Amino acid sequence: MRKKEKQQPVVGETLRFMLKTVRKEKPSLFFVYALQFVAQIALHTVGILLPKFLIDELVLIIGGAPVEEHLTKVILFAALILGISLVANLLNALSHHIIDVIREWFNQYFEVELSKHTMSMDFEHTENPEALDKIAKAKDGMSWYSGGVVGVLDQLFNITMNIAVLCGVTVIIIITCPLLLPVQIISLLLITLLNAKINKIEEEDFLKLSKMNRVWGYMFYQLSDFRYGKDIRLYNSADMMCEKADTFADKQIGIWRSQQRTMRPFGLGKDGVNALRDGISYFYIGYLAVTKAISIGDFSMCVSSAASLYWSLFNIVSSVQELRKRCRYAHRYLEFTAYPAAMTKGSKPVSKGEHTIEFSHVSFKYPRSENYVLRDVNIKIRSGEHLSIVGLNGAGKTTFIKLLCRLYDVTEGEILIDGVNIKEYSDEEYRRLFAVVFQDFQLFAFSLRENIALSEEADDSRIEETLKLSGFYEGAQKLEHGLDTTLFKSFDEKGTELSGGQQQKTAISRALYRNAPIVILDEPTAALDPVAEYDIYRQFNTLVGGKTAIYISHRLSSCKFCDKIAVFAEDTIKEYGTHDELAERSGGIYAEMFKAQAQYYVDCGV
Repeated sequence: MRKKEKQQPVVGETLRFMLKTVRKEKPSLFFVYALQFVAQIALHTVGILLPKFLIDELVLIIGGAPVEEHLTKVILFAALILGISLVANLLNALSHHIIDVIREWFNQYFEVELSKHTMSMDFEHTENPEALDKIAKAKDGMSWYSGGVVGVLDQLFNITMNIAVLCGVTVIIIITCPLLLPVQIISLLLITLLNAKINKIEEEDFLKLSKMNRVWGYMFYQLSDFRYGKDIRLYNSADMMCEKADTFADKQIGIWRSQQRTMRPFGLGKDGVNALRDGISYFYIGYLAVTKAISIGDFSMCVSSAASLYWSLFNIVSSVQELRKRCRYAHRYLEFTAYPAAMTKGSKPVSKGEHTIEFSHVSFKYPRSENYVLRDVNIKIRSGEHLSIVGLNGAGKTTFIKLLCRLYDVTEGEILIDGVNIKEYSDEEYRRLFAVVFQDFQLFAFSLRENIALSEEADDSRIEETLKLSGFYEGAQKLEHGLDTTLFKSFDEKGTELSGGQQQKTAISRALYRNAPIVILDEPTAALDPVAEYDIYRQFNTLVGGKTAIYISHRLSSCKFCDKIAVFAEDTIKEYGTHDELAERSGGIYAEMFKAQAQYYVDCGV
């Protein structure tokens, strides 16, 4: 009973959401369903009532009644059957076509809505397996498992339409062959129980398949991406990839096979009940006809009514079951959109002008991890200051940036901007403070212009200016379509594959175009050759101007262009000072690192 009470709000909430969405986005769908309702009722009327009158008139003619007296009625009933059937079928076909178009529209609509929500959710969730499973369940649940809005409303329509049919045929059966009612109802109860078992099996397997579908999607879609082609070929790993794909495919097929095997006895039980019901019904109606309790036309009407009675009852019950099942699938979408935020959002606006950044006793460990990545980090970065962050891999440099950009919240301590905890600021306004190039930056299969501006509206003169600063202006001019050149070949066979260095310069151009007061460059020259790298260093002050700049690099020549250097080691800032101060510190971490790389600086003339 407790489980039932829990399910009811899920169905009601999902239905309210679906109806509200249709009313807002495509209210014409209600009119189309009304059109389909009229067509379906007309077809049932033609199939049950009119044949009775036609047959009775033909029986009278065959029995010797005057042809002239009854032929007109035969022609009239035949014409009505033909005409109503034709018009109703045309209306039915038209409504189905329109509903299919609207179904596809809603499929695209929810794909976009799901993508919007995924892109706006807290970054922490993108690395949370539980959240990723919820995304997969939301996508599958709102698409082919539930059929989306139309898949759910189809069941609501079926219930309404079959209730109308049930009322009509019940009146006919009570008048002509009342004993059919208990036969159909008992059969329906047995079918309902068997159907409930099948639905339960399908729902349980949905939970098993959601995670499997995510893995399957990775194996069969992402690994076929051409960007993986070089590694797969050079390391001859195609066989390993295919074996993994086969393994996951076999697991998925195994679940489907097990599902069908478990459902088979219940399906056979439904077939047996249907056969027994039909046998009893036909025997009873035949007996009434033989004993002349009903006419031949009544016999035809009773047979059709008996079938309509059972199937309307069956469709009502099965549609209710199917509606509940589809609503529970679709509710996964609502659960995902209501997934709790990982971070508390503030509303305070960010003041204009200069900004001071302060980390006060900040410690951090990633969610679902017991190990601290940063411990007791304390640093103040003044407005316009250029800070270089150095340290070995895994020292916490990029994590420091993620915390500053508030992709994660600190575990202990606080981060202050202008003396205010960053949690108090409006998320949208706070992020406008930063222009960031991460070492794992992403370019998109859009035009070069769109990749830099990340907006449909762009200032070409500003884009060209940033391309000159990043050193990619001449390279961009050589592209076939200039700023309109599409990157990659995902959607455009004439798309351009930029080199690693060109991609990195494009990412730097994007950060400069944003014109934010704080610029963060995480390994911005990793893919550049020494000459291009030196040009970036030489223009560093021009690139960032008087803005606050935080620069992460393993190449310590970059540090000479910065006001301060923070050396990360052992999960915290171990050294802090200017290049000259740290380079002269005997036995210091920075001094040792700089000496090890000194030969490269000499060779580059830095």
